[in-house]
Formats: sequence, structure tokens, C-alpha cells
Amino acid sequence: MAQHDEKVALRSDLSSTSASPEPFDPVLFEKEERIREACTWRDADKLRSLAQSQGGLLKDELRQQAWPILMGLSGLGDADEKHDHISSEWETLPPHRDESQVELDVNRSFVYYPHDQSDRELDRRKAELSALITQVLRENPYLCYFQGYHDICQVILLVLAPELRAPVVARLSVLRIRDFMLPSLAPTTAQLRLLPDILSVADPKLWRHLLGVEPFYALSGTLTMFAHNIEAYSDIARLFDVFLAREPVFSIYMFAQIVLDRRDEIFEIDEPDMLHVILGKVPPRMDLDALIVDSASLLERHPPEKLRAWRGISRSSSLKTVRHVEDCAKQTLTDGQHFFEAQATELQRAEMRDRVKAKLWAYRKPARTVGAAFAFGILAMYLRRNPGIVHQIVGLFMR
Repeated sequence: MAQHDEKVALRSDLSSTSASPEPFDPVLFEKEERIREACTWRDADKLRSLAQSQGGLLKDELRQQAWPILMGLSGLGDADEKHDHISSEWETLPPHRDESQVELDVNRSFVYYPHDQSDRELDRRKAELSALITQVLRENPYLCYFQGYHDICQVILLVLAPELRAPVVARLSVLRIRDFMLPSLAPTTAQLRLLPDILSVADPKLWRHLLGVEPFYALSGTLTMFAHNIEAYSDIARLFDVFLAREPVFSIYMFAQIVLDRRDEIFEIDEPDMLHVILGKVPPRMDLDALIVDSASLLERHPPEKLRAWRGISRSSSLKTVRHVEDCAKQTLTDGQHFFEAQATELQRAEMRDRVKAKLWAYRKPARTVGAAFAFGILAMYLRRNPGIVHQIVGLFMR
């Protein structure tokens, strides 16, 4: 009986519900056993299916086993994990350039959950969160911290055991949300441009109504895997089940589906500024299982390859390098760093082209004058050396 109570009891620091045993549900029990079996056999395909089905991975005890598998960790200390294992000596590494911003954000963490924690316990959580983020950044110093990253790491910290947090966060950062950790916002903006394209094919009337609204209203949700928007711990843990089980582009489609589900409310508003505010707020109460099913259907009906904005996504973007989620398990942190460096180089070249274009535009009138004079001089020199051409040209006009 004690063993059964231990299985069904909720974690007291993450839930405000009663700690009394839950009534036995044979359907949930059967699913729980299937999740355990998939974890035992490290069956990532089955876990992905279970994570997307009703209720997701059910509880944190199961997530602690399943999330590392979904993220492609084959076992800490294994020989094939040499690229992914996080050293325990990270404290001796040089400080990351963004650590001061990390501390500012960590101080604002754990606002909505866990519940019923003392100030001392919350301080301990914040110290753990700061150490987790700092470890990942120092081990992968090329990454750039972004505001909201701490919201993602907070969820990972609350679910996973200490020894699994940094390896999972590292793989998530380098392989899945890498675009947000580049030194430019351009890749993030390119991702957001997919949103109106999805709306245009899924609901042209709604898309036309939102033509005057830039898709930056989705920035907070997509940037933080909705961790900044969702206030209930059970809901964000459920969403992370599916985000870790699906390809990175799925979060864009989920935000698009949320917009589609609010179409009646949206049509009542005509002011672009007000629309931007309303769209940026994710509804506090949603049927998450229905949202996940509808988002998956939206992605299947209108895959990103058919969207015009998809051409603007870099080949090194995580949206394309993990277009098929099973590819993530085959990639190492070294692979992710190569993708990062390739995309960073593309950004540098694009910025250089933009600067050159800006200079040319600023001096366009003098350049046209000088260019015309230079061209006229070349033509005059050529005609002097080839006088017969002059007679031919004159002859054409005499006919």
C-alpha cells in the first residue's frame, strides 16, 4: 500500500492539489506502463507517440526518464556521449559574457511555480537555476543568452534530476533552439515570418484581417517554448512533452493554431496596436490535448516547405537541421556548433551586404554622375579608336 501511495502522490512542491492518493484509473495505469516500457527499451519513437497522445507523459517521475531519451541522450558516461557530456569542472572555466544578465533574469524566476515554497527554498532554486544556465553557457561559450532562456531552463530544472539537467539543456540549446542563441535577431525574425504564411493558407480571411499586424506578437511564446506565457506548472510540463517530441517548427504552428482558435475574438478588434497586445497574450485556459492534435494537423496540411517564408530560413537553422525530429538524436553538440558557426557566418555576410547597400544608397546621386561620366569617357575612347563604328551608327539613323 505504501508503494502504491508513493506512485500516485503528487510532488508537494509543484502542486497545490491534495496529496491524497488518486483513484485508480486503468487507462492511465496502462499508459503509464507503456511509457515505462518505452523508457526501459529506450524506444524514442514510441515515446514521441505517447508524449503527443492525451495527457502526454502524465507525471514528472516518467518525464525524468523520458525527456533525456527524447533529447537523444543515450546514457551519461557512455562512450558515444563524449561530445554531449557536461564536465563537472565548469566552475573553473572563464565567465561567459552574458552572466550578468543571467543573474538579473534568475532573480525574477519562479513567479508562478513551485507553490508553497519558503523564501529560503526559493533562493536555493534560484541558485540551482543560475548554476545550470552558467554551466551550459561556459561549456558552450559561443552561445548568446537571450531573455526568456531562464524560463525554459526553469522547467527543465523542476522536472529532471540534477545530473541530467545540464546535458538536456545543452542539447536543447545547441540543437533545437540554436537560432535564438545566435548574435543576431535575424534568424528569430525569419521564423516569425512563417506565422502569417501559415495563416494565409489556413484562413485567408483571418490573415487579411491581420495584415497590418507584424508577427512579433508571437515572439515571447515561440522564443521561450511558451514557458513565459503559461502560468500552470502542469500545463507547461505537458507542453514540453510535445515540444521535445516534435520538430522545432512545431511551436510556430502551435501559435498559429492558437490564433486560429481565437478568430471570432480577433474579428471584433480592428485596431492594429490592440490586436498586437491581444495576440501576444496566450489564453490562460486551453484544451491542450485538442490544441496539440489541431496543431499537428495544421502542420501536416500545410508543411513549412510549401510556405514562401521557408525559403528565407537558413539551411543551418535548427528548423531545417532538425526538420525530422529523429535527426536530433543522431546529432552531437559538435554538429550543433558547426551549424551555429555556419549560420553566424551567413549573418555576418548579410550584415556586410546591407552596410554596402546602405552606403551605395547614401551616395547614389554622386555615384550615378561619376558612373555616367566614366562610361561616356570609355565610349569616346572606343569611338576614337574605331571611327568606322561612327559611320555605321549614323547610317542606321539615316535610313
